[in-house]
Amino acid sequence: MPGLLRGVARTAVISGTATAVSNRVSRRQAGRWAQQDEARASWPTHEQPHEQTREQPYAPPPPAAVPMDAKISQLHELGRLRDQGVLTGEEFEEQKRRILAS
Repeated sequence: MPGLLRGVARTAVISGTATAVSNRVSRRQAGRWAQQDEARASWPTHEQPHEQTREQPYAPPPPAAVPMDAKISQLHELGRLRDQGVLTGEEFEEQKRRILAS
């Protein structure tokens, strides 16, 4: 039984110490956050940024143009598929328009 009491007492001391340290850290962090909030509250809020410093809306880059060599090879492939009977004449013309428009 004495070993059991010693283990329980040790656990209680360790738990109490951990709780005290945790509480102290929490209070210190809360104090730092309060100081930061006070500092932010003292910043002027009525000032507007200059026109030059305002963020510009994001504009995605224009799509990259497909090189002419790639278009030619795609057209050759389409012609081969049409000659083999895989594509109809209408499908060939539609795909050709898409390739040339890109």
